[in-house]
Amino acid sequence: QVQLVESGGGSVQAGGSLRLSCAASGYTNSGYCMGWFRQYPGKEREGVATIWSAGGNTYYATSVKGRFTISQDNAKNTLYLQMNSLKPEDTAMYYCAAGGSWSVVGGCRIDFVYWGQGTQVTVSS
Repeated sequence: QVQLVESGGGSVQAGGSLRLSCAASGYTNSGYCMGWFRQYPGKEREGVATIWSAGGNTYYATSVKGRFTISQDNAKNTLYLQMNSLKPEDTAMYYCAAGGSWSVVGGCRIDFVYWGQGTQVTVSS
């Protein structure tokens, strides 16, 4: 049974940093994509960043490019999201996702199979 457990969320002031972690169990990230998504209250989940395990190719949403960094430690089966220069509009529930497929043309597809329970990030101004 695959489990994704996020941690590292919390409250921080604008300009601060947080590092989210996603520990995967029962899952081998070989050739698949993992990613981070976030959801605002009453809104649909949106992609933040994805990474292809085999090639390390990354994708970032425009709103976080240059501030967030996605990375993976395959030995620990853990995904990370380093978030710097946080803004109040980054306040959301953040979810880890795994098992997404990869396309040479389009990169990671948004067809993730496994999802974590989420971790709250709150940025105050």
